[in-house]
Amino acid sequence: MKKYAFALSALLLAGAQFAQADECTFALASTDAMQFDQKSITVNKTCKTFTLNLTHTGKLPKNVMGHNWVLTKAADAKPVAADGLSAGIENEYLKKGDERVIAFTKIIGGGETASVTFPVSKLKAGEAYTFFCSFPGHVAIMQGTLSLAP
Repeated sequence: MKKYAFALSALLLAGAQFAQADECTFALASTDAMQFDQKSITVNKTCKTFTLNLTHTGKLPKNVMGHNWVLTKAADAKPVAADGLSAGIENEYLKKGDERVIAFTKIIGGGETASVTFPVSKLKAGEAYTFFCSFPGHVAIMQGTLSLAP
C-alpha cells in the first residue's frame, strides 16, 4: 500500500507543477467570423514569462482572413492598429519598431497556430491592457482585455 501512496503522491506533486506552469500559458482561438473565443486574460504575477498560443480554427487563408494577437496598453490599441495599416501583411500590420507594442504573434490563416512568449515584467499591476488582431478592420471586433493578477 505504501508503494501506491508514494506513486499517488508523486503524481499529485507532478500535477501541481503542471498546473502552476499552465497559469503562465494561455490558449486563444480565432475564427473566420472575426472572433476570439475569449475576451479576457489574467496573467499570474508570479510568472516570469507568459506564453500566448493562438490558433486559427477557420479555413480561410491569412491574406483573406488572417489573425494575430497584439498586446498594448489599452490607450494605445487603436493608434497602433491605425499606424500598422500601411505596414502590410509581411510586417504583421504593425509599424516596425513600434515601442507601444508589448508582444505580438505573426498573422496566421485557417488551421495555423502561432505563439509568443514575453517577460511578465513588461506588465504593471493596475494598468489596463488590450489585446487585438491588427489585420485591417479586425480591431473593431477582435479585441479583449489582459490584466496582471494582484
